[in-house]
Amino acid sequence: MERLIYKLLDLRIFRSFKVRTTPRWIILLLDMLIVMVSYASTVFFGDIYSMHVVPVAIDIIVNALIVLAVYFVVSYISKSYTCVIRLSVIEDLYRIFMVIAVSTILLACINIIFQVVGGKWLMKFWNIFVIGALSFSLMMIERLCIKYIYMRMNSATEGRKRVLVLGTSFNSLFLANALKGEIGGKYLPVGLLSIKSGAENTEINGFKVYRYDPMTMNELVADNNIDALIFDSKSNQLMKSGFADFFIKNDIPLLAMNKVAEFENESGKDTNTGISTYIKEVQIEDLLGRDPIVLNNPLVSQNIKGSCVLITGACGSIGSEIVRQVANYAASKIILFDQAETPMHDISLEMKKSHPDADIELFMGDVRNRERVEEAFDKFRPRFVFHAAAYKHVPMMEINPTEAILANVMGTRNVADMALKYDVYKFVMISTDKAVNPTNVMGCTKRLAEIYCQSLFFDAQSKGKKTQFITTRFGNVLGSNGSVIPLFRKQIAAGGPVTVTHKDIIRYFMTIPEACSLVLEAGCMGSGGEIYIFDMGEPVKIYEMARRMISLAGLKPDIDIKIEEIGLRPGEKLYEELLNDKEKTTATVNKKIMIAKVKTYNYKDVCDNINSIIEHAHSGDVHGMIYAMKKFVPEYKSQHSRFESIDKEIESNHPSDQDALQPLAE
Repeated sequence: MERLIYKLLDLRIFRSFKVRTTPRWIILLLDMLIVMVSYASTVFFGDIYSMHVVPVAIDIIVNALIVLAVYFVVSYISKSYTCVIRLSVIEDLYRIFMVIAVSTILLACINIIFQVVGGKWLMKFWNIFVIGALSFSLMMIERLCIKYIYMRMNSATEGRKRVLVLGTSFNSLFLANALKGEIGGKYLPVGLLSIKSGAENTEINGFKVYRYDPMTMNELVADNNIDALIFDSKSNQLMKSGFADFFIKNDIPLLAMNKVAEFENESGKDTNTGISTYIKEVQIEDLLGRDPIVLNNPLVSQNIKGSCVLITGACGSIGSEIVRQVANYAASKIILFDQAETPMHDISLEMKKSHPDADIELFMGDVRNRERVEEAFDKFRPRFVFHAAAYKHVPMMEINPTEAILANVMGTRNVADMALKYDVYKFVMISTDKAVNPTNVMGCTKRLAEIYCQSLFFDAQSKGKKTQFITTRFGNVLGSNGSVIPLFRKQIAAGGPVTVTHKDIIRYFMTIPEACSLVLEAGCMGSGGEIYIFDMGEPVKIYEMARRMISLAGLKPDIDIKIEEIGLRPGEKLYEELLNDKEKTTATVNKKIMIAKVKTYNYKDVCDNINSIIEHAHSGDVHGMIYAMKKFVPEYKSQHSRFESIDKEIESNHPSDQDALQPLAE
């Protein structure tokens, strides 16, 4: 008989049945049928009724309708029939128990009312409790049967990836059960991988538990034809700590559970979205070990809420994220200042959708146009300014150095001058780690911008001005426009090769939301003149990152995808620094934010030198411009660049010029 049932359940007609969840009205109908069966059992096997046919029949019908009405109302209100039966166990048990308990109490109360008002009991109390006990048992059996049918319908394994689920916790077991029971699922869990010591060959809920052992892991994967390892959000920190590296190096694909879904939409109706939808390939950003960011900072909220905020470069990677976070802090008005028309349109549509109540002003303009910059300040009178507009790509600026000066130095000067003229409360400039001991034009332009803003603040402060000028420095951000990670992804998708400039090159990385969160906090905590640097974590070797990204894509480095070393680009250096060797730092209340103690310059000397550099840029005199930059910022030493000859020229012609400009004591 059992074999016959198995054959019936294995029929293709059942496997092709595409309903992922049993319709809720069917569950409710079955539940009410169970209540009636339970009631009928108490009628025909109890001693409550006499043998007079007509009165007994009337009583039976009336009582049945009352019992049915009570159970229906309680079930409908509690939504006990809405759980996804193939996935839920404890939730079902709890909801059914509450339905039975509440219905039993209500029927007992109704029974008492009948006695008090009509002088006759509706039924004996033991009948009420028997109905509840029978209903509870049968409803659980009903749900177990449905779960079993779904499991039999989904018993086919063709085309499904065989996976191990990391961990033996409740979440891991839930994930394994959900994947196994999913109709038309992509993954078939064959066991749980435990990193804890314990006995071998144990089982949990039918899943074999394998113990993690680096010495035998490859053999385990091969013997069981494992296609991937899946982990949920609870294991993210473990994977970030380096645990994932073993699997990456051994070409074992990793998959992550994006979230544990409720399988319901906002209207409370079942969706046809299976749990496989929430499984994603692990990205390199998931494994770089950055701590979660805080997006509800009280200090930032206190400053930004109700303030008018202007953001230059608002359509760039950093600028657009600052726009989003400022909107989250309920700024009264947000002015998006940028020259890029299409990206401005795109972020406008995004903000209308994500923050429909935010007051967004789109202001097309170029920071190099002083009149247009002043027009924005005069019209909106912002309280906060976040200056993110800049050219940032090192090789591109080595080719077009005059544009780097005009945008990064003259543009910053224009915005900073207007911030002072229109009494802005705080001006926050976004700088870069490439400004420390710069080896390229871009890095030096950012250092010049830092020097100008800091010297302007001290000069303005001496004259009684209140505007606070603050600078923030950080390294590379993950996923920004033109950064290495999107480039590697495109190269991998195209079949390679993946190109790295040097095997030993290292970089610091931070997520865009984290960087912007720290920018906002540093800007709010600063009082003026500070250059804040961020804790960028451990540096990452770009070559190793390329290998990890290839492995995460399910391919083998140097076999499926070649890695080519193409040499350092103009102005590029192997190691980025966040601080000059002569600089020191001071801690702040946030351990991720430090203040760099840097040398300060006389504002008049700064203006004279920057004016000279900008004049050279306007006239197209690249040699004179670079020469002036190197004399003013003597730590600027070109590497892998055509401008190295100017370093030699300065050294041979004016060996004492390196110390000609003496900074003021701090």
